[in-house]
Amino acid sequence: MSEQRKVTPEHADVAANRGTHTANVHQHDHSVGGLLRQLGREVPALFTKELALAKAEISDSLRATKAGVASVATGGAVLLGGFIILLLSAVYGLSNVVAPWLAALIVGAVVVVVGLVMVSAGKKKFEASSFKPDRTINSLNKDKEAVRGHAHEHS
Repeated sequence: MSEQRKVTPEHADVAANRGTHTANVHQHDHSVGGLLRQLGREVPALFTKELALAKAEISDSLRATKAGVASVATGGAVLLGGFIILLLSAVYGLSNVVAPWLAALIVGAVVVVVGLVMVSAGKKKFEASSFKPDRTINSLNKDKEAVRGHAHEHS
């Protein structure tokens, strides 16, 4: 008499996957070589996921920055309109004391002088030395000297 075996779903899976048994062994291989192979497969995937996350975060930051820039630009336009009205009122007020053309000339001259001083101060901030990464250059020079010193010791 032949004994019939009861086939469970687990047995059916094992029977169906006999040809892929060696692939499963590699997935569950906990030896150093197996772990290194697994690390070799997972690090690029992790790196790709991290890059995708960084890209998403940068996209969100850019969207928020664009909205902020639009708000600042709109506020600046409104501010400019208000400033022009204030200058106009200064001309009207001064025209009660001097001739209207002289009042406009005085207010215009004062605004031009203030603007030139502001532009001059702003230009100083854009000098070439302000764009030079001094700390990074200093650190790289120290690294270069350390490598040269280390190379001369072993020569």
